[in-house]
Amino acid sequence: MSRATQRGGQTMTMNRRTLLKSASAASLVLAAPGIVGRARANDTIKLAAILDQSGGLDLLGRPMLAATKMAVDEINAAGGLNGAEVELISYDPQTTIQFYTQFATQAAAGDRADVVHAGITSASREAIRPLLNRYQSLYFYNTLYEGGVCDMNNFCTGSTPAQTVEKLVPFAMERFGKKVYVVAADYNYGQITAQWVKKYVEDNGGETVDIEFFPLDVSNFGPSIQKIQAAKPDFVMSALVGAAHISFYRQYASAGLTTEIPLASTTFALGGEHLLVSPEAAEGMLLAYGYFEEIDTPANAEFVEKLRASSSEEIPYIGETTARSYEGVMLWAEAVKKAGTKDRMAVIDALRSPVSFDGPSGTMTIEPKTNHALQNVYIGEIKNQKIEIIEEFEAQPPADTLLVCDLDENPNQSTFYFENGLAAAGIE
Repeated sequence: MSRATQRGGQTMTMNRRTLLKSASAASLVLAAPGIVGRARANDTIKLAAILDQSGGLDLLGRPMLAATKMAVDEINAAGGLNGAEVELISYDPQTTIQFYTQFATQAAAGDRADVVHAGITSASREAIRPLLNRYQSLYFYNTLYEGGVCDMNNFCTGSTPAQTVEKLVPFAMERFGKKVYVVAADYNYGQITAQWVKKYVEDNGGETVDIEFFPLDVSNFGPSIQKIQAAKPDFVMSALVGAAHISFYRQYASAGLTTEIPLASTTFALGGEHLLVSPEAAEGMLLAYGYFEEIDTPANAEFVEKLRASSSEEIPYIGETTARSYEGVMLWAEAVKKAGTKDRMAVIDALRSPVSFDGPSGTMTIEPKTNHALQNVYIGEIKNQKIEIIEEFEAQPPADTLLVCDLDENPNQSTFYFENGLAAAGIE
């Protein structure tokens, strides 16, 4: 394991022994969290990225870090922020919650990062969000998720179910039919998203015939596929996550079900999974995200070209999590420039003023009641391992999180509304 600190294009690597010494020193800082807020040098602004470069979620994490690096490089090439260079410090948590908490501690208390961009799963977010809040390190979560975070210190730029799933479910029902079978990852995202799917199915006059959850390390889906065959739904909605779960689509195709019982997904193709399975396994699958690589605009064409040219490794497909990693850094940078300082509260106020950024996905604007993003949403269909965008919705609000969160009225919240958000939407 190593930590790479980028300064002006040079990279310095710290080995594990050195890192452990740093972590030990950081523990002394944690005993007195007030010193985190002391004045720092003005010649650099520190951005820490904690994104999986190995483990089961590196398929998403590697391009997310590449996009983060490109954003920082562009900012520095343009003169930095308020005359200060942005220093990128990156950590690989290896898809392990223990490392997430360790590195978030190091970023907040050891590195004294001005902002942390981190997390892929909701479990990783909830492991580090309270810690970063406690030590007053501004936090950006740039991954689509289940909604419900209400935290003045946390900005969520990824799409939520009310922005994407609410569009995908009725579209798929109109095309395929009203009987839906749900398969989902067995953690916060999958559990809550499955309930939103069920709600939207019922709202549109359909029936959810069954919901199954699978731990992230499960790769044998034979029994589940047999259950799907027996249930005979009109289509399957998948909220599976990670490398092991790709096996579901291969096994589903091998059973001959792809054409018999079509698929829609809230997660597939984020990491280019449609390029890792056979064309037949993904053909006709419906998706909804805040970004697709296929968005046909000059801004997106430039982003795609520059990201592939700047990345040290191949990026087969650029999905929402990758684009959001870039756009999240740029939204933060716009706020730092607007605030005229890197001071956390001044930057938060600037973000909520609100700040907007015209990026590869379109215009994104921070919605101040929730610290989430108003964003465009696209429905796509996979055809011969390419994604055809078939519908677009502009400036969609995070309506699910707005049900439970109003930071204008109560700015002191630091809460993840799990069951409350579902209850507010009438989901039991």
